[in-house]
Amino acid sequence: MELFNTLKDKAVACKQRIVLPESTEYRTLQAANQVIAEGIADIILIGEPSDIYAKTEELCLTHINQARIVNPNDPAQIEKYAEIFFELRKSKGITMDEARIKAKDPLYLGCLLIKAGEADGQVAGAKNTTGNVLRAAFQVIKTAPGISAVSGAFLMLLPPGLPYGTDGMLVFADCAVIPAPKAEELAQIAISTAKTARDIAGIEPRIAMLSFSTKGSASHEVVAKVVKATQLAREADPTLAIDGELQADAAIVPSVGLSKAPGSTIAGKANVLVFPNLEVGNIAYKLVQRIGGAQAVGPILQGLARPVNDLSRGCSPEDIYKTIIITCNQAIGMKNNK
Repeated sequence: MELFNTLKDKAVACKQRIVLPESTEYRTLQAANQVIAEGIADIILIGEPSDIYAKTEELCLTHINQARIVNPNDPAQIEKYAEIFFELRKSKGITMDEARIKAKDPLYLGCLLIKAGEADGQVAGAKNTTGNVLRAAFQVIKTAPGISAVSGAFLMLLPPGLPYGTDGMLVFADCAVIPAPKAEELAQIAISTAKTARDIAGIEPRIAMLSFSTKGSASHEVVAKVVKATQLAREADPTLAIDGELQADAAIVPSVGLSKAPGSTIAGKANVLVFPNLEVGNIAYKLVQRIGGAQAVGPILQGLARPVNDLSRGCSPEDIYKTIIITCNQAIGMKNNK
């Protein structure tokens, strides 16, 4: 796929350090082996070295010995990360002994490596729940400045010939995290998704805040929420190309946009679609994927201070490989925008 070739080339040119805390999970090790072999990222594995190398030998993987291994059962390695966690959470009443226990948890330890400046991103979830992956990220890495809402975006790669988005690509959000965002959260989702569009999709975002109404064609509190979110996003980032409220057809079909929202610079031209709630976003991306034949890439977690991405527990080694590439590009984007 052309997109991933571009993202891979960027990752190779500016190599990042990616933590994989599920170090004896066979799909994770297979993906890590490929990433190392292709020079995409420096890999950090968390676990007992003997367990990792035994699994590596079983799977006949020849490049894992180039990964850095952090042993959570080695007190000499763990103490400094426990101290970092204690400083982060002492206001919540955590003790140093409790911090040591947390620092031995691979999901937390991976995030603590990022916090310590020893890693640039983390990929997990092949055998852990989304809740556990996110909880560690929230407690250690926290959200980006000005953002309190972590959300999930999908890149929708449309079948050839469809004239929507940019070069057959749309970005959908939030499709993964916040069930019923408030206007303030919806505005933050728009801002975060604009960054994902630039850093991962490589497109300049034109954001449509979606609703069942276009420019006052219907009146309802959920429409008012979208209107308010659009205003808040503009105030937070006046450079955003954003408009709302827009119906989906008015957002992406030029003739409908011209008819329903004359004068809008976004209507009919949107490449980023922000949905009013998770239910709509999740249903929409799956319908476009299954019925429309689009390829859905994601979810890409956005809004954290450093990239942490969650996998499906049914993921393949190829899914993990691609998620590592995406995480590298998120990390590069964050460094470039400092």
